[in-house]
Amino acid sequence: MKHTLPSAILASRSQTPVREGEICAVRVDFAFANDITAPPAIRAFREMGAQGVFDPGRCAILPDHFTPNKDMAAAQQAKEARDFAREQGLRYWEVGRVGVEHAFLPEQGLILPGDVVVGADSHTCTGGALGAFATGLGSTDLAAAWALGETWFLVPPTLRVTVEGRPSPWVGGKDVVLALLERLGVQGARYKALEFSGEAFAHLTLDDRFTVANMAVECGAKAGVFVPDAPILAYAEARKARPFHPIYPDEGASYEAVVEIDAGSLEPLVAAPPSPAAVRPAKTFADVTVDQVFIGSCTNGRLRDLELAAGLLKGRRVADSVRCVVIPASYEVFKEALRRGYIATFVEAGAVVSTPSCGPCLGGHLGILAAGERCLATSNRNFTGRMGHPESEVYLAGPLVAAATALTGRITDPREV
Repeated sequence: MKHTLPSAILASRSQTPVREGEICAVRVDFAFANDITAPPAIRAFREMGAQGVFDPGRCAILPDHFTPNKDMAAAQQAKEARDFAREQGLRYWEVGRVGVEHAFLPEQGLILPGDVVVGADSHTCTGGALGAFATGLGSTDLAAAWALGETWFLVPPTLRVTVEGRPSPWVGGKDVVLALLERLGVQGARYKALEFSGEAFAHLTLDDRFTVANMAVECGAKAGVFVPDAPILAYAEARKARPFHPIYPDEGASYEAVVEIDAGSLEPLVAAPPSPAAVRPAKTFADVTVDQVFIGSCTNGRLRDLELAAGLLKGRRVADSVRCVVIPASYEVFKEALRRGYIATFVEAGAVVSTPSCGPCLGGHLGILAAGERCLATSNRNFTGRMGHPESEVYLAGPLVAAATALTGRITDPREV
């Protein structure tokens, strides 16, 4: 059988033939949870009678959702996760040294080309930007992966997504993936894998690829995997925590469908609530005012995102009617943004800059919305009540639209400012 990239990675980690539509057992290269999903995984681990994780160096807990602890319940969750990590000797990073798990792990060279990575968080698919089959599991399945070093998958069919053309300077990875969501909808890739390639990515940064892979799950996909190329391999080689072997699709592999996107024709896009697939050009939302702008999350809290936002905000002021919350995705990003002057730019513009954390993305803390409030966010979901009160609204966009919106107080195409 000729394999697509996702099935080729699974086949490389399985002792039995891997066929689309059939169940296979695969070895796991890395397995992790966060401060919310680790406690139930720990309880499941105990209940199944497991004594130790399969490899402490390949298992991790990353406190990032409600940290620094927002209340007593959050503090208790973090303590339970920390105690288990110390008991098992697995990887754990204390607050002040971590960041959002999906940004931090690639930086540490713990997600690498050819890997099978499982995490108790749906946006684990972000790791697909590095040519890994990375996917989210429930806490119970994650506990089993911790104990056994393997898991099972129903081998998904693959959609090939080719993104061609040269995007304009106003278009980034968020616009590419929103265009894909407009095409597929939130169910169009349900339990399928996406394989990304195309000329357009040569004109975008690796940070843009992380954004695209991150939102594969919003199409319903099990994974969103980039074919390894020179930028991916260079990034991995510079950061690797262990040896890796990139995997490639077979010539002549069969895809369920091919989705083609012309990045050269794209313009800044926005997704309206309550769906990431309710996508229209940013300029069509010009009459929508906002109370808050959030720049951050595992989707758009990386250095390139902060660079773009700071470029628009420099020497200007956030509108009086707007709260602008900026949260770098990791301390590596935070430190480099500080060195380059981006943090000063945000503060001088009237924004608040917070410690690396998921923050308000999941309605956690550091920017929760009240009833009737509206936010333009660079995060990945805008479901009802996602960022606070069920009568609030969240619009999704990239960092340029977010910065422009913070300046005007209404959703704004960045070309206007």
